[in-house]
Amino acid sequence: MRLMIAEDSTLLREGLVRLLFEEGHEVLGAFGDADALLAEMALRRPDVVVLDIRMPPTHTDEGLRAALEIRDRWPETGVLVLSQHIERNYAAQLLASNAERVGYLLKDRVAQVEEFLDALERVQAGGAAIDPEVVRQLVIRTTHGDPLTRLTPRERSVLEALAQGHTNTAIAQKLHISLSSVEKNLNMIFEKLELSHTTGYSRRILAVLRYLES
Repeated sequence: MRLMIAEDSTLLREGLVRLLFEEGHEVLGAFGDADALLAEMALRRPDVVVLDIRMPPTHTDEGLRAALEIRDRWPETGVLVLSQHIERNYAAQLLASNAERVGYLLKDRVAQVEEFLDALERVQAGGAAIDPEVVRQLVIRTTHGDPLTRLTPRERSVLEALAQGHTNTAIAQKLHISLSSVEKNLNMIFEKLELSHTTGYSRRILAVLRYLES
């Protein structure tokens, strides 16, 4: 695939370039700030952009704002955001419009090469990739008043896999259950999260958003 990278850490940026090159991908450009990335986006059309969530000059949310702009102006381009720490509000903002061609990973995940490459492929294919650790931390932080507490352990596992961007078939394989069991659990999740009257793929997006915003 054709990629562009924005990461202010020279070591990580060059490491990503080398990794992607060795895996047979084409890196169209690697930048140290979001403005340079956006300027180049106007000239090129990468399949996926990988960018840090905090970059110069303020090291706050420059990467997030760039990611949102890319999703708005070039919706055909996938966006994979890297973060040093779990920022659940940022993850929710990335998924607010839709959960297609988007990913949110902790930087430590890059060292897990197969998982990182799998996330890239899911984002390029039009899916979502949310870091498993982000999902686990969101489960821990869920309060007793949240509707997620009504879910069974199996339903939570299915929703966790859904939030990571897995399809029904992949969820079945990951949890070692049948496809019909996945579908039954998803229907119960939608009902308990009061999404049973919403149809189509939007139910999945709304369920993930409920999860991230809990």
